[in-house]
Amino acid sequence: MPGNSFGQSFRISTFGESHGGAVGVVIDGCPPGLLLSESDIQPELDRRKPGQSAITTPRKEEDTIKILSGVFEGKTTGTPIMIMAVNQDQRPKDYEKLKDVLRPSHADYTYLAKYGLRDWMGSGRASARETLARVAAGAIAKKFLKERAGISLVSYVEQVGSVRTEIDPESVSSAAVESNIVRCPDSSVAQQMIALIEKVRDEHDSIGGIIRGVIHGCPAGLGEPVFDKLHADLGKAMLSINAVKGFEIGSGFSAATQRGSTHNDPYYRDAQGNVRTRTNNAGGVLGGISTGETILFRVAFKPVATIGKEQSTITLSGTPTTLQASGRHDPCVLPRAVPIVDAMAALVVIDHFLRHVAGR
Repeated sequence: MPGNSFGQSFRISTFGESHGGAVGVVIDGCPPGLLLSESDIQPELDRRKPGQSAITTPRKEEDTIKILSGVFEGKTTGTPIMIMAVNQDQRPKDYEKLKDVLRPSHADYTYLAKYGLRDWMGSGRASARETLARVAAGAIAKKFLKERAGISLVSYVEQVGSVRTEIDPESVSSAAVESNIVRCPDSSVAQQMIALIEKVRDEHDSIGGIIRGVIHGCPAGLGEPVFDKLHADLGKAMLSINAVKGFEIGSGFSAATQRGSTHNDPYYRDAQGNVRTRTNNAGGVLGGISTGETILFRVAFKPVATIGKEQSTITLSGTPTTLQASGRHDPCVLPRAVPIVDAMAALVVIDHFLRHVAGR
């Protein structure tokens, strides 16, 4: 089956291309009775949209969405919800010179190998513009989880290049994340990140980094072993985002250097009689099922592939050539990727929450 859908009980299917007429999503499985309007969704899209600061792409898209079905008298009906945003600032001519060139580290060759053709206007479906649809769906998931399940999510930029914050993930608030343009809640480190991105941008280059995801209030018991483990689906969700090269939950790769005597999370009962762990190296998931502790994960993003430096490549016919890209691109994708990570995490959690409720 084509890979344009995600989820089971809460299922989304996205459509549209970077320089096509529109992008959008169809959401199937949203429970009825949830108060919903465009104003509940638009703020999340505004966090993702291009042109929002000096360290993002200057492409101007308002990303104004319209709910076309699934909502009646301000409430979800339980039927499919269709959301769409019209592309406005299209410049396909910017890509004409790339029509017969394979761009290094882009999906040009792989799309051509799979489909026998490729959309050379902004990469088509391979463009991060497709993530607008995910963020729209994720906004609905976040609203449902907060209001119906008491679950909240926050993601933030933890590292850009070698510049990293050591802030306690569980102390981070959404307000702190949104307090600066790089979306790092540590104000002093944020300024270092911004300076680094500006330097890289002025050198016509790009840089990667890490986004930290935090899920509060997730009850114990979510996850469907053995193949639909909660952290496995979170990993799939994050690795489906453009430019993501790594995912880890809890202690992640650092667990490889530890011993069981230091890595194990001891159990205890709190004053309310709830089973808790004194540490959280597991990152809130054991055996593929949520423990009730805060879920902590990290997502690694590569540097943006389109850069202004000259690179060696070949044409479609195999002739060696060089490429010095132009156009409107992010020097660092992380600030705009934060709401995407939020959205994909919310889509995984709502899907597993609904599956858990149905199973019981």
